[in-house]
Amino acid sequence: MCRMLISPTNPPGARRWRAARDPLRPACRAAARRRPAGGPVAGPRHARFHSAHPCPGGHTMTTRRILLGAGLAAPFLLSGTARAQGYPSQPIRLVCPYPPGATSDNVSRVMARALSARLGQTVVVENRAGAGGAVGTRHVAESKADGYTLLNASGGNFLISPYLNEVGYHPLRDLAPVAMAGEAYSLIGVSAALPVKTLPELIAYAKQHKGELNYASSGIGSTGHLRGALLAEQAGFEAVHIPFPGSAAAVNSLLAGDCQILIDPVVAPNVQGGKVRAVAVVGSGRWDDFPDVPNITELNIGQDWPSSGWYGLFAPAGVPEPIIERLNAAYNDALAEPETAAALRRLGLKPEPTAPRQISQRLAQDYAASGATLQRLRITA
Repeated sequence: MCRMLISPTNPPGARRWRAARDPLRPACRAAARRRPAGGPVAGPRHARFHSAHPCPGGHTMTTRRILLGAGLAAPFLLSGTARAQGYPSQPIRLVCPYPPGATSDNVSRVMARALSARLGQTVVVENRAGAGGAVGTRHVAESKADGYTLLNASGGNFLISPYLNEVGYHPLRDLAPVAMAGEAYSLIGVSAALPVKTLPELIAYAKQHKGELNYASSGIGSTGHLRGALLAEQAGFEAVHIPFPGSAAAVNSLLAGDCQILIDPVVAPNVQGGKVRAVAVVGSGRWDDFPDVPNITELNIGQDWPSSGWYGLFAPAGVPEPIIERLNAAYNDALAEPETAAALRRLGLKPEPTAPRQISQRLAQDYAASGATLQRLRITA
């Protein structure tokens, strides 16, 4: 934060300070008194800012003020570039706003390893869960804008939570996009105890057993929360939302039969193990790991769902542009590495290099769409 050294009200103390520190000021006043009547100072008081004001040594007041201002501003203009040239010079904290075991946590750890190798500094994952991702997100938004505290964000804590709670940050103003890991697939997983194998069968069963089904999510304001509500609305059945503190707890409830539906990529291993049935994929096209599971849009549902299934890297607003560019280059380079890309695909992501400006444009559209959807569904915290 820049602080004014002299109050705009120009108190007496400031005048004394300037007189004491400005050896040319008395001489300038003397020169002004020697000018013939009708000179520049004889006009309106503000004329002195528009006309040359001769001082000893050939200087003018205007020129001297400009040089003084430039001298004061130079350190601030250069500081961002100087910091970027030596960045990073210490370990970086990558904040995950969800608990261990969540997809966001897994993505954070994959990218932390990849970034550490490219930046030459350790990137440490720090879990700060709570309030649907808002706790960790706010922590980063309020952190020093030096590039050493970053956020692994997802659509939930960016596009949904701010509409439901007083989160203490605005996702489009208080955080700066760095890079996007990619779109994330989700599976509509159902309990193996439920006598259904397809999405049409699930919908028919839910309608026959009105009010008996519930769907789990990783928390209020999560992507799974919104998608579960959209599924029930568009398919025309009723289901009760049961939020859990993270995806791992939500999966356990599904495995135990306490909840019947969970829309989340973390159900994938349990689908492959036969403990959960996948009735549809949510995302762009079919998921390569589950080629026989249809995309939800093939079943005439989900065409207009807001795009909230993504993960990306963000920094506090105000981080110098050269540091953002350095991080973006390292992140995109990691996405192009086969090992990192394969690890992300196993988590249900489609790695996709992006530029910060692209992310900003997309977020503005997605944020507005999510708000309209939440209002229509009357979703509240």
